[in-house]
Amino acid sequence: MTAPPHGAELDPVHPNWVWRTIRVILRNVFAFWMRYRARGFEHLPEGGALLLINHQSFLDPLLVGLPLARPVSYLARDTLFPVPIIGWILRHTYVMPIRREAASTESLRESIRRLEQGFYVGIFPEGTRSRDGRLGPLKPGFVALLRRCRVPLVPIGIAGAVEVLPRGAKFLRPRRVHVVFGRPISPEEWQPLAAPGREEELLAFTTAALARCVEEAQRWRAEQ
Repeated sequence: MTAPPHGAELDPVHPNWVWRTIRVILRNVFAFWMRYRARGFEHLPEGGALLLINHQSFLDPLLVGLPLARPVSYLARDTLFPVPIIGWILRHTYVMPIRREAASTESLRESIRRLEQGFYVGIFPEGTRSRDGRLGPLKPGFVALLRRCRVPLVPIGIAGAVEVLPRGAKFLRPRRVHVVFGRPISPEEWQPLAAPGREEELLAFTTAALARCVEEAQRWRAEQ
């Protein structure tokens, strides 16, 4: 079975049975194993939105999607889709396949397409996983996406995932994980900064918004 082209037959609001089943299972496992907590997601917008997430581990897409009633679309290499079991899961959990040799162009087009369809699209603007849990510098690649869409931005901070599944680890470790969904930033707020010549201002603006969520998640986690 192949994925619908460009998400044409996917519902951006009502998740399919595959994701609903995975979500129920993981919510129970993560609550027990990681004492998983999330807050702020009740303020997410109704239409499409771009989720900007700090990157601590391979678990991050799941950690963000667990408390949401709606699905989130992420990008993944197309070479993962033929892999047994993994490929089937990716095809049925709203993941967008991207070819490495045309990654920048295809990822941009497909992300815009999903946003226009009303999906939540999640990206990790650091570009790589953190080694120590601290927020790294944001790569400017996502600026091109912002210039072509008009949707709210939602900064999301994750704390603790780097301890659960650090680089090189093969098994989950029992550590606490907290996720904070920040206040949605309307297009009226961020769009002026997406104008040519203002990339540094936009990067500073989005970095500050994301850093606030990461710091809040870290403080919340430390209080537990």
